[in-house]
Amino acid sequence: MMVPAVLLLLGALTAVAAPRLLARADWPDREPVVALWAWQCVVAGVLLCCALSMTLSAAAAWQAVRGHVFATAPRSVVEAYAFGAAGAWAPTTAVALACAGVWSVAMLVREVVRARARRRHRRAELLVRAPLLPGEQPGPDRLVVLEGERPEAWWLPGSPPQLVVTTAALRRLKGRRLDAVLAHEQGHARARHDWLLHCSAALADGFPQVPVFAAFRDEMHHLVELAADDMASRRFGRLTTALALVELNEDRGVFGPCPAPQAHVPQRVHRLLTPPDRLTAARRLRLTAVASLVPVIPVLVTLIPGLRALG
Repeated sequence: MMVPAVLLLLGALTAVAAPRLLARADWPDREPVVALWAWQCVVAGVLLCCALSMTLSAAAAWQAVRGHVFATAPRSVVEAYAFGAAGAWAPTTAVALACAGVWSVAMLVREVVRARARRRHRRAELLVRAPLLPGEQPGPDRLVVLEGERPEAWWLPGSPPQLVVTTAALRRLKGRRLDAVLAHEQGHARARHDWLLHCSAALADGFPQVPVFAAFRDEMHHLVELAADDMASRRFGRLTTALALVELNEDRGVFGPCPAPQAHVPQRVHRLLTPPDRLTAARRLRLTAVASLVPVIPVLVTLIPGLRALG
């Protein structure tokens, strides 16, 4: 009964090695969409290792669970997993991993509930500051203009989603630069980046001692901005998008010598003004395929004893 232990070791190896490999690679900033997929596959692989190890450990510990998991499996397949050789560690492992799974779901639910509460609060503020005109119906294409001294633009997810821009942003950004900022925010909405941020925040907050989840959260915040920048630059050009970022953030001290909360903005501007060469389509496809194998490997490890018994 070594498969649960192998799965846990595989999950630990993935959690340690994959973030280091991605940090050393030179392509994530060049291909943020591929990097987003790679990070999701890494985290999915780690979680899948834990879930499959929990399932097999529970099957080894309790006959009732084993009957449900292997209800339609031949006797030779069940015997191939050597559940009878499991020691006292099986129920302990199953319970510990089950508690971790319940805690993960609870953290995700908490994150979603908090996000919805924040959205309701911001929507209530929008209705006060920018009420609907008589006969006007809220819709996904409604642009909300707020009176404000700071140039800002953001996309408010929800039903319906809303694009919000301040009057200071309208005064400062003209023509295609304003369009580039709006395209950036629409890129976030179309790719549903808010869900990536919620999931990464839930894992990082739920397991603060697990480095891979903290790295996942940080990289999601970084990569979604690069992906949205690329969406805007493909429509309006890199120079226009970079100038729009500068004009939108120049009063916030992000371009000064002292560090600021949005210190990533100068890096994004530099990336837009000196664009690195994109990877070829073939290499992007290879990287996507390799990343997709990460969550497949735990499934194969789990099925190997059964497949050998059938073979």
